[in-house]
This record gives sequence, structure tokens and C-alpha cells, in this order.
Amino acid sequence: MRQAVRAVVAGMLSLAIAGLAGAAAPRADAAKLDYRLQARALAPGVWVVEGDNADFTPANGCNIINTGFIATGDGVLVINTGPSRRYGEQLRALIARTTPEPVRQVLHLNLHPDYFLGNQAFADVPRLATPATRAGIVREAAGYETNLYRLCGDWMKGTETLAPDRDLAPPADGRWRIGEREFELLELQGHTGSDLVLLDRRSGVAFVGGLVFAQRVPTTPHAQVQAWLGSLDRLQALPAATVVPSHGPVHADGSGLVGTRRFLQWLDRSFTDWAVQGLEMNEVLRAPVPPEFRAWAAFDTEYVRNVAHLYPRYERAVMQRAAPVRR
Repeated sequence: MRQAVRAVVAGMLSLAIAGLAGAAAPRADAAKLDYRLQARALAPGVWVVEGDNADFTPANGCNIINTGFIATGDGVLVINTGPSRRYGEQLRALIARTTPEPVRQVLHLNLHPDYFLGNQAFADVPRLATPATRAGIVREAAGYETNLYRLCGDWMKGTETLAPDRDLAPPADGRWRIGEREFELLELQGHTGSDLVLLDRRSGVAFVGGLVFAQRVPTTPHAQVQAWLGSLDRLQALPAATVVPSHGPVHADGSGLVGTRRFLQWLDRSFTDWAVQGLEMNEVLRAPVPPEFRAWAAFDTEYVRNVAHLYPRYERAVMQRAAPVRR
């Protein structure tokens, strides 16, 4: 039965990927393998480099992430390095064109591949991540490389994992200072086992990583839904004027956090109900989904993955509750 379910999931995912031709045109130039990266100033000295709000495809070069960089007066802090060596090199060149400050260090917000596979372009500077993120990258990097090469082909040529090389533990008071900049740095969890959030206190710009998805279905290979919801409560208390999610539009109205919470609550409630009813995975994939979520980017592919990643846990939980207690 499990093999049949996997076949159904794989088939639906293949059809969904084929249907992405109608999505918004990517900004990348696939013929030249040029990501056409642009730095958009969010505040003095704070820039975001926006990726496509989509799923990984050869057309976008697997560039679906928002990276960023901040001039601190004592060098540039880079926030994530993108999905490939080529992206990292183009990001490094963009930073040099944008600010005279040299790159001082790189910060990785979690263990997912588009947060660190551009690191080869930053081999000469410290690359910071939490111990949990560093361990996760070591554990999973080979699989990430294989998957992205499969998905995006020539864009990935020459890409080999260069892992973060320094541990970063947020200070007890959350304050982290580089040059003239004071940041609030939080380690939360739920999207992964370690999700860093960086708030620039001067500008109010918050880089919130994968905890917030804006107008896009969340990715869930490492998700723990209840912990994620708790982290969103923590995020809501931050004095953020501008939110930079890793995926989806930058925004200032809190809509990304609200939408992510609403999706996770719906998913948790629905998966629980469907597991109690005894629905199998292929039936869950055909069950109704609110139009709001169906309209989000990457729904056709990412929701299939949500079901594959998370629904078996709900089935197990129901079976464990139903199992007789042995004395």
C-alpha cells in the first residue's frame, strides 16, 4: 500500500511540475546562466536580493530565495548565499557594485540548500550558523546537491558544499553588534530544528528566514508544526517595520506571518481530522483546500510535499492513541 501511495504522490508531483509553465516568468536569463540579481534598498545600508516566488525550476536557476546584505561600518554582513556557486559569485559581485565596504562575514539562517550552496564565493570570510544548522548541513548536504543538480542542471555546475565554519549562539539578551549596527538575534524552531531571525534595530528590517512564507505554500521537510506556531507568536512581538521572508514578497503589514499561521493551523486541524477519518494519503491529496492557499505560489508542487512530509505523522499519532494499553 505504501508503494502505491508513493506512486500516486510521485505522479501528482510530476503533473504539477509540468503545469508550472503558466507561472510568472522568472527574472533569470537561462541562456546566459545569469540570475540578473538586483539589490533593493530597504533602508540606508540594508538591501534585499529577491528571488522568484515559485518552486525550483531550470528557468529560474533554483533561485527562489530572498538573500540580503547589510553595511555595518565594519564590513558587510551577508544573509544567506543562494542555491549555487554561480549565484554566490554573482551575489558577491553585486555587493561589490553596491557598497564600498568589504564583505566581513556570512550568516546562515537555517540548513536548507539555498541558504548556503553559494558559499564557495565566500570562502575567504567567516561563515556563521548555529551548531544545529551546521550539523544538519553536514548530514544532508550531499542529498541537497544531488537534488538541485537534478532540478536545475547547468546552473549548478561547479557547486560543491562549503559548509559554515563558525558556531553562532545568540547572546542571552539577544543583542549582537557588528560595527555601527546593533541586531537582535533569535534562535527559534519549527520550520527546521534551528531557525535564526535577525532584526536590524536601526532600520526595523527583520530577516525571518523560513519561519514566514509570503503568498507561498511553506516548505516542510523538517517542520514541527506546533513548535513553528509557537515561534510565530515570538516573532509577532518583535518591533519589525519590514519583514523579509526567505520566500515570497517583502512586506510591512505582517501579512506573511498571519498567512503562515493560518495555513499551519488549517493544515494541523485538517490532517488531524482526516487521519481520524482514516483517509489515506491519496485521498488527502484530493481533499478540498481553501481557495486562499490554492492561489499561493508553488501550491501544485509544495502542497504535495506537505502531505508526503507530514501526513504520516498524523496517521501514526491516531494509531498510537487507538492502540490498547498493555499492562
